[in-house]
Amino acid sequence: MSLWYLMLLPLVGAAAIFVGKSSVSKWIALGVSTVVFVISIVMAIQFAPIWGTSLDGFTSHVPWLNKLGVTLDLGVDSVAMMLVLLTTLLTPLCVLGSFSAITFRVKEYYAWLLILETAMVGVFAAQDIILFYVSFELTLVPMFFLIAIYGGKNRAHASIKFFIYTFTGSLFTLAGLLYVAWTYKETHLYDTWSFAIHDLAKFASTDLSATEQGWILLALLSGFAVKIPVFPVHTWLPLAHTEAPTAGSVILAGVLLKLGTFGVYRFVLPMVPEAVVAYAPMIAVLAIIGILYAALICWVQDDIKKLVAYSSVSHLGFCVLGLIALNPIGLEGAVLYMINHGLSTGALFFLIGMMYERYHSRDMNAIGGLAKTMPVWSFFMVFFVLASVGLPGLNGFVSEFMCLLGTFSASASNATWPGVLGPEYAAISAIGMVLAAMYLLIMVGKIVFGKVRIPENYEPHPTLPTDLSKREIGILVPLAALCLWIGVQPTVLTDAMQGSVEEVLSPYPAIVQQDVPTETQRIEVKDATDG
Repeated sequence: MSLWYLMLLPLVGAAAIFVGKSSVSKWIALGVSTVVFVISIVMAIQFAPIWGTSLDGFTSHVPWLNKLGVTLDLGVDSVAMMLVLLTTLLTPLCVLGSFSAITFRVKEYYAWLLILETAMVGVFAAQDIILFYVSFELTLVPMFFLIAIYGGKNRAHASIKFFIYTFTGSLFTLAGLLYVAWTYKETHLYDTWSFAIHDLAKFASTDLSATEQGWILLALLSGFAVKIPVFPVHTWLPLAHTEAPTAGSVILAGVLLKLGTFGVYRFVLPMVPEAVVAYAPMIAVLAIIGILYAALICWVQDDIKKLVAYSSVSHLGFCVLGLIALNPIGLEGAVLYMINHGLSTGALFFLIGMMYERYHSRDMNAIGGLAKTMPVWSFFMVFFVLASVGLPGLNGFVSEFMCLLGTFSASASNATWPGVLGPEYAAISAIGMVLAAMYLLIMVGKIVFGKVRIPENYEPHPTLPTDLSKREIGILVPLAALCLWIGVQPTVLTDAMQGSVEEVLSPYPAIVQQDVPTETQRIEVKDATDG
């Protein structure tokens, strides 16, 4: 199998949709995206011999612009393979979830979804910075049109703000990556450029000065922090989520935000370790501010979709803490958080969309008592809210706990889990967990329980049943099953990513502990003092 199947098949499907009839476009999109998902499952099974190692699988090398040294190199490690699986799972579910919601310009809609899938897989599979950047930027185009054409009343403003924020930030990221590639070429006196990610990461981490690493860190984070998003460059996200169609919100929360955290994992951590160690406390402070600020904003929201959008800003702050804890338990927790957030928050956006199709409102003050009118919907809503708040036994608990444990244990003197954060960062950020449980459970109390409330001028949907249809249940069941499975068996994933995580973190113990005296040195100092 080849990763090119996962990238090219959606493009073929998009082309078929454009030349075919509108009436069959959704079936083409569903068929193609399902085939892509099945292929990714087969590839994951074939990947079995190197799960848990740091090796890359399904590597391929295609020459492109030889004079410039640009090649199309693909390959995935364990972490990237997991995110590819998440992408190929959510895409057909988004297609299926759009069957009753999209009624105009249908062909373009499903074509954009498939093009978006190609771009997302390209980000995770790219082994050179040019292909990565092209794929990274290509994700903006389909999402821009999905919001601008199929979004809510403020869709024009939301789509433009989304595009400007993310495009501008990624230009700085490109500048940082090109500087590393140029320095690599000049240092080795090569005639042509090299854009191989692994070669550039190894070079940057060992040959660049601390000052150069600091500037590169700033450039890389200018794009990745916007994409995650990290406070204070988060303001585009709530508006984009609120105005996007349901599938757009699911893809945005489930995969596109993970492009930022994956960028930190793929580029920032291995390329500029000295700068990361120096600036990790500052990054952690911004993450904690985002956790608490967004959680407090959630308290005053009446729009359930905007509430879940702000909760993503808060939740992904924990993911950032895990990334910069600089120890295995924290980084494994962060990667697991990427997957878990995609499953549980993606499901919440599906549920909100299903409710909106029936009531044409997301106002928590106008809708209530759905446990009586929509019991199946209410069951899934309670389930995924509990997964999001970290109920033990469900997926959210494991990743959140690992991120906090990695942050808590991260000290320079800790030989097992060295790092530069510590208990104070974990303690303050844990307040966000309490706030999340409160605002999400209050939301459930208003929407699901209590007196039945329906919006004014409510009219039953002409085709959808009052409660969930079989199609809608079919979307939610696999997500619920995965949330439960990961909550019970998280070691299946953490063991699989262990080798990749250890390789990324390999430079950090020496850097973190370089100023920490050894036991022998401490004894010598003590003897000299006593003498």
